[in-house]
Amino acid sequence: MKFVNLHTHSHTNSDSILAIVNQYPNEFLNDIPHYSIGIHPWYIVDERVTEDLNSIKNKLQLKECIALGECGLDKRIEKKIELQIAVFESQLALLHEVKKPVILHCVAAFDEIISCKKNSGIPSPFIIHGFSKNIALAKQLLNQDFYLSFGKYLLRNPEMESVFRHLPNDKIFLETDTISESLEEVYTFAAKCKNISVEKMKEIVWNNYQSVFNNKQ
Repeated sequence: MKFVNLHTHSHTNSDSILAIVNQYPNEFLNDIPHYSIGIHPWYIVDERVTEDLNSIKNKLQLKECIALGECGLDKRIEKKIELQIAVFESQLALLHEVKKPVILHCVAAFDEIISCKKNSGIPSPFIIHGFSKNIALAKQLLNQDFYLSFGKYLLRNPEMESVFRHLPNDKIFLETDTISESLEEVYTFAAKCKNISVEKMKEIVWNNYQSVFNNKQ
């Protein structure tokens, strides 16, 4: 049983870690064994959207590509939310042909993300990466069948410990994203929050990975 890293920007050759490496269509590396690919709202380039969508569509056909993302919405950047929603929905539309999970970036746009999920009509699991909000929002997202992934803010914000502790085990993932701490450190801290062993924490996340990604790695 491996450690699962739901979202990272760097590949590791460790046999003990299954890392889902974030890739962008215009900055793609071919030698990544497990990756997600998407148009991040920060990096929407109008004149390249069609080309990027075509690239994502092609990559989603490959077994190495196990998720769409990171994609989503961010109200704290200058790009108009209407453009972000249009690009996000165009990416979700690709999953009508290929059933793969979605790894989401969401900042101050959770109502819109929920609406886009409902409007998409796709059965794919949706995972909010880097969750950093309160228990009320967490429960709202769980009620809409989202999964939540924790990393930086679980380590940095003491208030997140209680949020994480009270979430059902079958709805959580762990990640490093861009933090300097190791994945093992994230798992150790998460296990402490849940008052369980690291091995039990590994088992929980591994089972969630198998369920969500339907993948017998």
